[in-house]
Amino acid sequence: MNQFNSPAKENIVLFPKTLDYYQIQLTVMLESERYGEAMELLRFLLQCQGQEERHYEEWQSLLDWLVAAFPNAAQGGDGDGVPDAEEMDLGEEDMARILARSKLEEDADYPDKLLKRVMNEPLSEATVLALEQLSYLEGSGVDEALTGWLQQAEVHPLLQFRTLQTLRRRGAQGAIRLSRGHETAEVEIETVPLQNDEFPPQISQVLERVAEQAEVHEPTLYYFAQELWGQFIMSIYGTEDYRKLLDGEYSQLDIWAGALHQMVSESLNGNRKEEETRGMYGITGSMRFQFEGAYRSLRGFVKSSLLDK
Repeated sequence: MNQFNSPAKENIVLFPKTLDYYQIQLTVMLESERYGEAMELLRFLLQCQGQEERHYEEWQSLLDWLVAAFPNAAQGGDGDGVPDAEEMDLGEEDMARILARSKLEEDADYPDKLLKRVMNEPLSEATVLALEQLSYLEGSGVDEALTGWLQQAEVHPLLQFRTLQTLRRRGAQGAIRLSRGHETAEVEIETVPLQNDEFPPQISQVLERVAEQAEVHEPTLYYFAQELWGQFIMSIYGTEDYRKLLDGEYSQLDIWAGALHQMVSESLNGNRKEEETRGMYGITGSMRFQFEGAYRSLRGFVKSSLLDK
């Protein structure tokens, strides 16, 4: 049974927070390879009214790609003709590898098609999914194509990071120099984090501070702070801002936590209560300049992400 009701499009209106929730749900479904559920959600979203045209175009493009890539899931199956993981006693990664190789057997041009999607389309769930499929396809040509593209093209910082993760999963090694924002960063591919717990502890400690304050002052804020912080960290990985966060004093964590709280609170409520936020995190007058710098970095990321979509 479809878990998303499908009334007429003109009867459904999504508010911004609801849309954010569904977008996050969609990402989770794709990352956990629940493609059938993702298709159901996409069909539901396509029936909703009041969204920007680009959203409908992205949803339809992703739905078309999923239907073509996973026809069995589109018909209510669990995959693309691949046996259930429990039957084969395989993990999620093994299943993803089998799926990618089965696609390659069916279509020798499959890697090139994935590369074209990644390199020529805007950042979306579909491009991230294509990168994940590329992680499991052998051949040095993919490494060379992705590395050359990162070094020569102007690539969205989030897509850069996702591509670096793909290169690491593929076993690539060595340093790569690429443009990140307004600076050039050098990143060691083999040290790029693949999971949240692979980042240095300072990254999660910032969120822990926000969680403490949000629990008291604004419980819903933490959920959105997690999403923003995760994406922001991926976008600044290897940059001067990233190094400052890791190398700075203990107070740096409070500064970034306060700036993150301020950014999310403004986005949700439209209120700019900076003095109140600085008080929550013990940010004194002497720390204000650094606080404002962290806030500008977060705000710049949010603005650039909206413009690039």
